[in-house]
Amino acid sequence: MRGRYDVAVVGAGIVGLACALAAARRGLSVVVIDRDTQANGASIRNFGFVTVTGQPRGLVWRRARRSRAVWDEIAAQAGVPILQRGLWLPVRRPEAAAVLEAFMATEMGEACRLMTSDEARARSPETTGPDTVAALWSPHDLRVDSRTAIPRLAAWLEESFEVAFLRQTVVQAVEPPRVVTGRGVVEATRVVICPGDDLVGLFPDCLADAGLMRCKLQMMRLASPGFVLPAPVMSDLGLVRYGGYADLPEAAALRARLEAEQGDALAHGVHLIAVQDADGALVVGDSHHDAATPDPFASEAVDRLILDEWRAATGQPAPPVLQRWTGTYARGPHADLIAAPHSCVRLALITAGNGASTGFAFGEEVIAHLFEETSEP
Repeated sequence: MRGRYDVAVVGAGIVGLACALAAARRGLSVVVIDRDTQANGASIRNFGFVTVTGQPRGLVWRRARRSRAVWDEIAAQAGVPILQRGLWLPVRRPEAAAVLEAFMATEMGEACRLMTSDEARARSPETTGPDTVAALWSPHDLRVDSRTAIPRLAAWLEESFEVAFLRQTVVQAVEPPRVVTGRGVVEATRVVICPGDDLVGLFPDCLADAGLMRCKLQMMRLASPGFVLPAPVMSDLGLVRYGGYADLPEAAALRARLEAEQGDALAHGVHLIAVQDADGALVVGDSHHDAATPDPFASEAVDRLILDEWRAATGQPAPPVLQRWTGTYARGPHADLIAAPHSCVRLALITAGNGASTGFAFGEEVIAHLFEETSEP
């Protein structure tokens, strides 16, 4: 261990690792401090879907594009397989097709293709349901297995950049250049705190002022359906949840119809993402419920809504469920939070549930803020 580090990062999820990478690429010495033995929170309880298509227009979309480029650059170096590329989005309603047509007219639709139902069936008959009226294909997205990608990224940072990791270590106070932990003091000139959904630990007043809540999601791993997905799959419900579609004027008519036809799904924040592992198994979800302290219990009724959307979108029965889990992440009125409780400290959270998709670009921005290369947050 060094006597003093240039940067200490508190939290070893995707945002913490992204900040560590951004700092290490500047030639800075970095230590990452985390309370757990390995990543165990939102960074692994997700799809590993690096989603560019459909991210809110502007800053978040640009972050996703940059982050996807970083994943492409470092995945092989870090031993992280890219399991899928692209996005396949069949839709069942003319109102949804209208949203996709409007999306294609924006800069976000570049290099995407909007297909008729016949074209969609020719391309992917297994995932084009009988009610499909159109389908969007996008080449911009990719998917990794987050359960293995996060620990491999940490190991690569340690090996390639000499980033130090202090595991099973709770940070009790940050008083630059002192980071006080339950196992002693770590000295660091600057500190980045990436607390995930811990909103009452370090600098709780800053977090309280940001109006954040915790969001619980439900997900499942299903047995192989016996065919290969053309790409990660989404559906009509995603068009009123992802801002790149939902913020378009044409989405209002779709939302009204969905309220009438799938009001329960909307009430539980259900939309469909289905991705495929190397062994053919599917990871399918998810739902969204906000609370100050979400309960740990999964609802079978909510899982049924998710599986119903899989069946409706693809025309395929849902394979047997192999695993079920819940996750929680911080959610707020904005896409992120970068706060400066001290001139040498940044508090950094992604609060839109898209850490895998935007984390690397966000980490670069946080480090730039920390070294005052941009305006104060």
